Amino acid sequence: VPPPEAPRLAAADFGAVEPTASARHMADWVVTRRDNGRMPFIVLDKRDARLYVFEASGRLIDQTPVLLGSAHGDETYPGIGDVPIAQVKPYQRTTAAGRFVTRPGLDADHTDVVWLDYDAALAMHRVINKVKTERRLQRLASNNPKVRRISWGCINIPIEFFDSYISPVFGKRSGVSYVIPERKTFAAVFEDGNGNAPAVTTASAETLVPKDVGQR
Repeated sequence: VPPPEAPRLAAADFGAVEPTASARHMADWVVTRRDNGRMPFIVLDKRDARLYVFEASGRLIDQTPVLLGSAHGDETYPGIGDVPIAQVKPYQRTTAAGRFVTRPGLDADHTDVVWLDYDAALAMHRVINKVKTERRLQRLASNNPKVRRISWGCINIPIEFFDSYISPVFGKRSGVSYVIPERKTFAAVFEDGNGNAPAVTTASAETLVPKDVGQR
Protein backbone atom coordinates (compact mmCIF):
# COMPACT_ATOMS: atom_id res chain seq x y z
CA VAL A 1 0.00 0.00 0.00
CA PRO A 2 1.59 3.31 -1.02
CA PRO A 3 2.08 5.90 1.72
CA PRO A 4 -0.57 8.63 1.91
CA GLU A 5 0.21 11.57 -0.33
CA ALA A 6 1.07 14.84 1.43
CA PRO A 7 -1.59 17.54 1.04
CA ARG A 8 -1.20 19.40 -2.21
CA LEU A 9 -0.35 23.09 -2.16
CA ALA A 10 -1.85 25.76 -4.39
CA ALA A 11 1.66 26.94 -5.24
CA ALA A 12 5.21 26.04 -4.34
CA ASP A 13 6.15 26.89 -0.75
CA PHE A 14 9.63 28.41 -0.54
CA GLY A 15 9.32 29.29 3.14
CA ALA A 16 11.73 32.08 4.05
CA VAL A 17 13.82 31.60 0.89
CA GLU A 18 13.50 34.26 -1.79
CA PRO A 19 13.97 32.45 -5.12
CA THR A 20 14.58 33.93 -8.52
CA ALA A 21 11.47 34.73 -10.54
CA SER A 22 12.34 31.89 -12.92
CA ALA A 23 12.67 29.35 -10.12
CA ARG A 24 9.36 30.41 -8.57
CA HIS A 25 7.59 30.22 -11.93
CA MET A 26 9.02 26.76 -12.60
CA ALA A 27 8.12 25.40 -9.16
CA ASP A 28 4.61 26.86 -9.27
CA TRP A 29 4.14 25.34 -12.73
CA VAL A 30 5.08 21.92 -11.36
CA VAL A 31 2.83 22.18 -8.32
CA THR A 32 -0.27 23.54 -10.04
CA ARG A 33 -0.07 20.91 -12.78
CA ARG A 34 0.98 18.11 -10.40
CA ASP A 35 3.56 17.37 -13.04
CA ASN A 36 5.79 15.49 -10.62
CA GLY A 37 3.11 13.01 -9.54
CA ARG A 38 4.08 11.74 -6.10
CA MET A 39 7.79 12.14 -6.64
CA PRO A 40 10.10 14.66 -4.96
CA PHE A 41 11.48 17.16 -7.41
CA ILE A 42 14.30 19.54 -8.13
CA VAL A 43 14.28 22.93 -9.83
CA LEU A 44 17.58 24.08 -11.30
CA ASP A 45 17.92 27.70 -12.37
CA LYS A 46 20.90 27.71 -14.70
CA ARG A 47 21.17 31.48 -14.96
CA ASP A 48 21.54 31.68 -11.19
CA ALA A 49 23.47 28.37 -10.94
CA ARG A 50 21.25 27.38 -8.04
CA LEU A 51 19.34 24.20 -7.22
CA TYR A 52 16.16 23.86 -5.15
CA VAL A 53 14.98 20.55 -3.64
CA PHE A 54 11.26 20.02 -2.98
CA GLU A 55 9.06 17.49 -1.28
CA ALA A 56 6.48 15.90 -3.58
CA SER A 57 3.89 18.30 -2.15
CA GLY A 58 5.82 21.33 -3.38
CA ARG A 59 7.34 22.40 -0.09
CA LEU A 60 10.99 23.48 -0.32
CA ILE A 61 13.46 21.33 1.58
CA ASP A 62 16.57 23.41 0.91
CA GLN A 63 18.57 25.13 -1.83
CA THR A 64 22.22 25.47 -2.78
CA PRO A 65 24.57 27.04 -5.30
CA VAL A 66 25.93 24.52 -7.80
CA LEU A 67 28.52 24.26 -10.56
CA LEU A 68 27.21 23.83 -14.10
CA GLY A 69 28.47 23.33 -17.62
CA SER A 70 30.89 26.02 -18.75
CA ALA A 71 29.17 26.38 -22.13
CA HIS A 72 25.86 28.23 -22.34
CA GLY A 73 23.08 26.40 -24.14
CA ASP A 74 20.14 24.12 -23.53
CA GLU A 75 20.87 21.17 -25.80
CA THR A 76 22.76 17.93 -25.32
CA TYR A 77 25.10 17.13 -28.18
CA PRO A 78 24.36 13.73 -29.77
CA GLY A 79 26.64 10.98 -28.51
CA ILE A 80 28.33 13.23 -25.95
CA GLY A 81 27.93 10.66 -23.18
CA ASP A 82 30.30 8.27 -24.95
CA VAL A 83 32.95 10.84 -25.85
CA PRO A 84 36.15 10.57 -23.76
CA ILE A 85 36.37 13.56 -21.46
CA ALA A 86 39.57 14.82 -23.11
CA GLN A 87 37.76 15.02 -26.45
CA VAL A 88 34.76 17.03 -25.27
CA LYS A 89 35.00 20.42 -26.98
CA PRO A 90 34.40 23.60 -24.95
CA TYR A 91 31.16 24.45 -26.76
CA GLN A 92 29.79 20.97 -25.96
CA ARG A 93 30.06 21.44 -22.18
CA THR A 94 26.42 22.34 -21.68
CA THR A 95 23.95 21.45 -18.95
CA ALA A 96 20.86 20.49 -20.90
CA ALA A 97 17.49 22.06 -20.07
CA GLY A 98 14.33 20.03 -19.70
CA ARG A 99 12.34 17.64 -17.58
CA PHE A 100 14.25 14.57 -16.43
CA VAL A 101 13.05 11.59 -14.42
CA THR A 102 16.10 10.94 -12.26
CA ARG A 103 17.59 7.53 -11.55
CA PRO A 104 20.04 6.47 -8.84
CA GLY A 105 23.31 5.11 -10.16
CA LEU A 106 27.05 4.76 -9.83
CA ASP A 107 30.01 6.26 -11.59
CA ALA A 108 32.94 4.16 -12.79
CA ASP A 109 34.49 4.34 -9.30
CA HIS A 110 31.21 3.00 -7.84
CA THR A 111 30.50 6.31 -6.15
CA ASP A 112 26.80 7.11 -6.00
CA VAL A 113 25.45 9.67 -8.47
CA VAL A 114 21.98 10.64 -9.63
CA TRP A 115 21.41 10.37 -13.36
CA LEU A 116 19.32 12.90 -15.23
CA ASP A 117 20.27 11.52 -18.64
CA TYR A 118 22.32 8.33 -18.44
CA ASP A 119 23.00 8.12 -22.19
CA ALA A 120 24.35 11.68 -22.21
CA ALA A 121 26.32 11.12 -18.97
CA LEU A 122 24.43 14.01 -17.36
CA ALA A 123 24.36 13.53 -13.61
CA MET A 124 24.16 15.24 -10.26
CA HIS A 125 27.12 14.36 -8.08
CA ARG A 126 29.30 15.67 -5.31
CA VAL A 127 31.63 18.41 -6.45
CA ILE A 128 34.67 16.94 -8.19
CA ASN A 129 37.87 18.80 -7.42
CA LYS A 130 40.56 16.80 -9.21
CA VAL A 131 41.93 19.65 -11.33
CA LYS A 132 43.07 22.17 -8.74
CA THR A 133 43.48 24.97 -11.29
CA GLU A 134 39.70 24.92 -11.85
CA ARG A 135 39.22 26.00 -8.21
CA ARG A 136 35.83 24.34 -8.02
CA LEU A 137 35.44 24.66 -4.25
CA GLN A 138 36.25 28.37 -4.39
CA ARG A 139 33.82 28.82 -7.27
CA LEU A 140 31.04 27.17 -5.27
CA ALA A 141 31.61 29.73 -2.53
CA SER A 142 31.28 32.64 -4.98
CA ASN A 143 28.13 34.76 -5.05
CA ASN A 144 28.60 35.30 -8.78
CA PRO A 145 26.68 32.65 -10.78
CA LYS A 146 28.90 33.28 -13.81
CA VAL A 147 31.88 32.04 -11.81
CA ARG A 148 30.03 28.79 -11.13
CA ARG A 149 30.07 27.74 -14.80
CA ILE A 150 33.05 25.39 -14.94
CA SER A 151 31.93 21.77 -15.34
CA TRP A 152 31.71 19.61 -18.45
CA GLY A 153 27.93 19.62 -18.04
CA CYS A 154 27.23 17.67 -14.87
CA ILE A 155 25.67 19.36 -11.86
CA ASN A 156 28.36 19.57 -9.17
CA ILE A 157 26.79 19.87 -5.71
CA PRO A 158 28.44 20.73 -2.38
CA ILE A 159 29.34 17.48 -0.63
CA GLU A 160 27.42 18.18 2.58
CA PHE A 161 24.29 19.17 0.65
CA PHE A 162 24.50 16.09 -1.58
CA ASP A 163 24.89 13.80 1.43
CA SER A 164 22.05 15.51 3.32
CA TYR A 165 19.40 16.03 0.65
CA ILE A 166 20.27 14.38 -2.66
CA SER A 167 21.64 10.95 -1.76
CA PRO A 168 19.01 10.08 0.91
CA VAL A 169 16.11 10.94 -1.42
CA PHE A 170 17.07 10.84 -5.10
CA GLY A 171 19.75 8.25 -4.43
CA LYS A 172 17.08 5.81 -3.22
CA ARG A 173 14.25 6.36 -5.69
CA SER A 174 13.31 8.30 -8.78
CA GLY A 175 12.38 11.96 -8.72
CA VAL A 176 11.90 14.66 -11.31
CA SER A 177 14.44 17.35 -12.16
CA TYR A 178 13.39 20.50 -13.99
CA VAL A 179 16.30 22.37 -15.56
CA ILE A 180 15.21 25.87 -16.59
CA PRO A 181 16.49 26.93 -20.03
CA GLU A 182 18.83 29.88 -20.37
CA ARG A 183 18.45 30.49 -24.10
CA LYS A 184 15.25 28.78 -25.17
CA THR A 185 11.89 29.99 -23.94
CA PHE A 186 10.17 28.25 -21.07
CA ALA A 187 7.28 27.30 -23.35
CA ALA A 188 9.59 25.74 -25.93
CA VAL A 189 11.01 23.39 -23.32
CA PHE A 190 8.11 22.64 -20.98
CA GLU A 191 4.77 23.41 -22.58
CA ASP A 192 3.20 20.63 -24.60
CA GLY A 193 0.95 22.93 -26.62
CA ASN A 194 -2.45 21.64 -25.53
CA GLY A 195 -2.64 22.71 -21.91
CA ASN A 196 -2.52 19.19 -20.50
CA ALA A 197 0.16 18.03 -18.10
CA PRO A 198 2.48 15.43 -19.65
CA ALA A 199 2.25 11.97 -18.19
CA VAL A 200 4.58 11.38 -15.26
CA THR A 201 7.21 8.93 -16.38
CA THR A 202 8.19 6.07 -14.09
CA ALA A 203 11.87 5.27 -14.27
CA SER A 204 12.86 1.87 -15.59
CA ALA A 205 13.78 -0.87 -13.14
CA GLU A 206 16.76 -1.71 -15.34
CA THR A 207 20.07 -1.79 -13.49
CA LEU A 208 22.34 0.88 -14.90
CA VAL A 209 25.94 -0.07 -15.62
CA PRO A 210 28.36 2.21 -13.74
CA LYS A 211 29.48 5.01 -16.03
CA ASP A 212 32.45 7.37 -15.89
CA VAL A 213 31.59 10.98 -15.19
CA GLY A 214 35.29 11.84 -15.15
CA GLN A 215 35.79 15.50 -14.37
CA ARG A 216 32.36 16.36 -15.73
